[in-house]
Amino acid sequence: MPLPADYEVAAAFANRRRREGTARGSGIRTSLSSVGSDSWVDDPITRHIISLQIDKEEGGGFMLCPVVLQKRGSYYVLVLPLVDPQSFRASESLLKRPDCGSSAKENGNLSSILLNLPCITGAFMVANVIGDIITGDVAEPEVIVSSGPSVGGLLDSLTGSIGITARSKPSAAPVAAPVASVSSPVGAAQSDSLKGGIRPFDKELLRSFIIGAMPFGTPQDLNYGNVSSIRTTGYSADPLPTDQKQPAWKPYLYKGRQRTLFSSLEIINAALYDRDDVPDFLSVSGQLTCRAELEGLPDVSLPLTGLKTARVEVSSFHHCVQASEPTGDKQSLLFQPPLGNFVLMHYQAPCNIDPPVKGFYQLSMVSENEGAFLFKLRLMEGYKSPFLMEFCMVTMPFPRRRVASYDGNPSVGTVSMTEHLIEWRIVSSGRGLSGRSIEATFSGTVRFHPRTTQRVNSSFRSATTTAFAEDSDCEQDSTKNGANLDDYLMEKMNKDLQAVDLEEPLSWQAYNYAKVSFKIVGGTLSGLIIDPRSVTIYPSVKAPVEYSMQSPETIQHVEVQALSP
Repeated sequence: MPLPADYEVAAAFANRRRREGTARGSGIRTSLSSVGSDSWVDDPITRHIISLQIDKEEGGGFMLCPVVLQKRGSYYVLVLPLVDPQSFRASESLLKRPDCGSSAKENGNLSSILLNLPCITGAFMVANVIGDIITGDVAEPEVIVSSGPSVGGLLDSLTGSIGITARSKPSAAPVAAPVASVSSPVGAAQSDSLKGGIRPFDKELLRSFIIGAMPFGTPQDLNYGNVSSIRTTGYSADPLPTDQKQPAWKPYLYKGRQRTLFSSLEIINAALYDRDDVPDFLSVSGQLTCRAELEGLPDVSLPLTGLKTARVEVSSFHHCVQASEPTGDKQSLLFQPPLGNFVLMHYQAPCNIDPPVKGFYQLSMVSENEGAFLFKLRLMEGYKSPFLMEFCMVTMPFPRRRVASYDGNPSVGTVSMTEHLIEWRIVSSGRGLSGRSIEATFSGTVRFHPRTTQRVNSSFRSATTTAFAEDSDCEQDSTKNGANLDDYLMEKMNKDLQAVDLEEPLSWQAYNYAKVSFKIVGGTLSGLIIDPRSVTIYPSVKAPVEYSMQSPETIQHVEVQALSP
């Protein structure tokens, strides 16, 4: 079949949205799901990989499947990958199977069929970079470097404990002049226009990128800076050694002072329950970012250490990297670095040490509109220099109640409030905590504005409608076809239900946790590190290697322990 015209794709996408209830759909089969629809498959993957039924005026319509869907801002990005006939027929048959759903471990389910196809992974990458161009999010990843030299030893320990340390700062990536001139309208004026809703994105800019990055539909290089530079000035005219080939990811050669920068960034996600029958959950996701300011086309060899300690579960590498098989506690990475900042490696691992914040949170209702709370936390216990906590903040959310006031003074830090939350800032920016642990307590009461049953229901409906509109443009019959099933059931359960009727109204659903956000520099929580002294460059050049580590915007949830009224 020939590829459909633009208006036919638009009509098919609009019809699917009406059929599934939202643009993404629910991925769950309901009594109103029809044979051949995505929800009929009963697989959540159909929220991201969809099918479109193309209707022809003269008859003989056909189906486009699989189509990768990604929502970026107010736009939907649709990518049609080329799949083999066997996979297409297998996915097409699942749209008509009579039984409901399939096991997640079953080889024949839709997720296992599609996610094992490299073209699906490639389609997601294409959708992501096109979304970046549409929203103006084409900035390179930051590489954090120290703004001043470290003296080390006792002086670092003393100054770190009182918050006087060499602060780290983002290092801008050096790019060729043609890249800056081309990409600057996207990063600045383009993003401003999108935020203000004044004008749509530059379609010619997007077409130019697609032509350069995906000639005849085959992705070659999805780096926006490289593609823009090549289209503007062509490849570098600098002579290369006869025995070397210039890789596609490095169209220009670097000239200037030589150095190599590495930065480890880890995010810990934890749920602390303070209960013997429920184990705490901790996991670490991290990335190793690099910037190599090296002349010519050298090879960089980087040994990773701490693999046994880190127990890395999942890892992926930049396409310029050749990774050896892990041997014991080490793994070697060999790569020819591209220009500018780039993510060398992504990984996931369990957290091998206790979280930097431990403790418990108790909350109980004193009356219908007043609750008593208690925090008892311990920060940086077991963490020694050079670990430094730059900030730590606790948030108590109350999404369904309006906070009128609070009483109580914390043992350390400051407290502020908004209409729906209370924030306790324990460690502020500029006052780091290093080389010691502290105990922080905060007890008090929170008072809420009274509310009526009508107000409860209307505010809840307003919240669900707003959340639904972000995903689906708020179709009128959304709750009827089960596409917004969770919100629909919650509204039915909460209808005409007074908060005072609940056994613990503030410890139910949206109230049963507090969120702790913090930032730590000076080490990794997984134990995966690199030794700058072990980095080798061939041909050998005199280029210093710098390495920094941090865990920024780390988020940790402390579940509430409810007290009897």
